[in-house]
Amino acid sequence: MKTLDWNTRFGERAGRIQASTIRELLKLTQRPGILSFAGGLPAPELFPKEEAAEKAAEILREKGEVALQYGPTEGYTPLRAWVADWLGVSLEEVLITTGSQQALDLLGKVFLDEGSPVLLEAPSYMGAIQAFRAYGPRFLTVPAGEEGPDLGALERVLAREEPRFLYLIPSFQNPSGGLMPLEARKGLLELAMEQGLILVEDDAYRELYFGETRLPSLFELSREVGYPGVIYLSSFSKVLAPGLRVAFVVAQPEVIRKLTQAKQGVDLHTPVLNQILVHELVKEGFPERLARIRATYRAKAQAMLEALGKEMPKEVAYTRPKGGMFVWMTLPEGLSAEALFARAIEENVAFVPGGAFFANGGGENTLRLSYATLDGERIQEGIRRLGKALKGLLALA
Repeated sequence: MKTLDWNTRFGERAGRIQASTIRELLKLTQRPGILSFAGGLPAPELFPKEEAAEKAAEILREKGEVALQYGPTEGYTPLRAWVADWLGVSLEEVLITTGSQQALDLLGKVFLDEGSPVLLEAPSYMGAIQAFRAYGPRFLTVPAGEEGPDLGALERVLAREEPRFLYLIPSFQNPSGGLMPLEARKGLLELAMEQGLILVEDDAYRELYFGETRLPSLFELSREVGYPGVIYLSSFSKVLAPGLRVAFVVAQPEVIRKLTQAKQGVDLHTPVLNQILVHELVKEGFPERLARIRATYRAKAQAMLEALGKEMPKEVAYTRPKGGMFVWMTLPEGLSAEALFARAIEENVAFVPGGAFFANGGGENTLRLSYATLDGERIQEGIRRLGKALKGLLALA
């Protein structure tokens, strides 16, 4: 019998598919005693467990023949209609996806060819980098900070390149936690309109703001001025439960049609039972649910910031988020977040080294901390452990 070497049988695209750094780190952080700031996992105490159990049983009793059957690729119509009404768009502009990660992959399928230029913030969401990389694009990056991408740098890139789209997270960015101010959003939109640039706005954290009001999304601003070039992604993962894997894309009908065709070749449709359950959970009492979620994350963020202020050496810089789930930390030049990670694991605390968030390399002295999952007491203890590991590393520098 001839021996099979699978590595010689995989297609070229398989060579570009890489494991998610966070998924791999999560395996390490499962060991007993580890306090993990690594995964951007929503707080489990916020999951609507009892309500979901009751609703699921009711759905199976009363709509089982629908919930357990094949459904339309575009999604469960009442849920699409709810999203359309929530965002003030037409039904034909909404596609339900199996998590936002699927939406990113579908965008790669539809828009990217081998060598296509695609524009990202640096740092950017590593899941997007992973999804797009499989299609062999050429990554272009612009620096991004607490107030979003550098518009001057973006303008210089656009003077010499024609990217297929700019992917960005204006609100509580993953990983930096940054919030793009309103005037910067308007400036970016003006630039996009001048250049005919497609914007892919990932707004997964839109409702996790800590202030009194939410800034309008780029998508909302684009509708006000009649610009059709913003593709909008969001998800129910951060406001209900990520295990349901229900998200959505909103875009012009011709874009939705092409994404739908691509989705038909992937999973036919997002699980109908999950979609009906999400619809049942959001159609009543959703504003009150969001208020509880915001209050919870606001308190967790404050606990982390207080602990950082107490435990971090003065040489370290970190962001002070106005929403979302993340704090972004910058170590002094010459210090490696990977080296800190090794010492932190010895202290039974984990985070994500920042290099994985840079499509073209860099960020070796940066790291991401998520405050979403742990309670206040464990956040403070975890930061104490991290401070100990960092002080030990600085003593060797």
